[in-house]
Amino acid sequence: MKKIYFIFLFTSIFSFAQIPSGYYDSATGSGYTLKTQLYNIIKVHSDLGYSALYTTYLISDIDSYYEMNGTMLDMYSENPTGADAYEYIYGINQDDGTGGTSEGEKYNREHIIPQSVFSSESPMRNDAHFVVPSDKFVNAQRSSFPFGVVDTPNWTSTNGSKRGNNLDSGYSAGYTATVFEPIDEFKGDIARMYFYFATRYENDIDSWSYTMFNGSSDQVFDLTFLNILYNWHIQDPVSTREIDRNNAIYNRQNNRNPFIDDENYVFAVWGSLLSTQENERFDKISMYPNPVKNDFVYFYSTQNLDIIIYNILGKQVIIENITPAKDFINVSNLNKGIYLVKIISSQGAVTKKLIIQ
Repeated sequence: MKKIYFIFLFTSIFSFAQIPSGYYDSATGSGYTLKTQLYNIIKVHSDLGYSALYTTYLISDIDSYYEMNGTMLDMYSENPTGADAYEYIYGINQDDGTGGTSEGEKYNREHIIPQSVFSSESPMRNDAHFVVPSDKFVNAQRSSFPFGVVDTPNWTSTNGSKRGNNLDSGYSAGYTATVFEPIDEFKGDIARMYFYFATRYENDIDSWSYTMFNGSSDQVFDLTFLNILYNWHIQDPVSTREIDRNNAIYNRQNNRNPFIDDENYVFAVWGSLLSTQENERFDKISMYPNPVKNDFVYFYSTQNLDIIIYNILGKQVIIENITPAKDFINVSNLNKGIYLVKIISSQGAVTKKLIIQ
């Protein structure tokens, strides 16, 4: 089973190969400095127009992961563990201004950050990184509500996405009005779309009003919603589907979602704002920089960690301990390439990808 596990991981990881060489070389800072560096990398892209989204979806949102039958992949109707209640084929039942009074009738384009936030202006309206195909009726039920953790649903879709008042407890504490909650399978996808949007449009976002935002161009998010998005980012790591979608959109509009390419960017930008409990939890699994261009990999940790690095064949090449006093590993003896890093703490273990350039 271990051999199968490593083959699967490395198969998924090689999907990252389409990141252009040197694409993130200028992303060397931390905090909001890093966010601005990422903005400068992704801010110039092709605006193909609103109608072109449907063309992009032909390569970015085809179901090659669940039913694997070439139908449209809709996060609000996809059942990841069984048969979908309904499916769409692109070009058939596309929204024409009629229908959509119940699920399964029409599909259209869902703005994960509502169009009303930015007055339906371009290029935001046409940016496939956060505009996704969706059942028209479910899209309408989501409306412009923020995303959150539903306490008691007043509406539920066929795949379990739901709407209702936010659970004012745990990591979602601090908000009680209506929110929309996708199923667990796609929570991280949506969180990383928000982190992309906050970065790509940082020069405009402080003038846009939205419940999830705090009116700034650096922090961007209200703390309640930052904690929700962060938890979803951690609970639902980047999937092969997201990697493939990111690559497909890059091929169309020529920019990428950095938070799919490197999950650590989320903590590197916003980590200091998270509650102590959440900060420490991510602390135990965060490493930086990645990719590595020099000799050292640093680990953010308040506890002792065991680090095991595996090469592409699944062979252990480094085994070391990390402490708050010694928070780095020298990787200068490793060849350039892709590695797996298993990070073990008293609360569990996580395996992450490491690129050495």
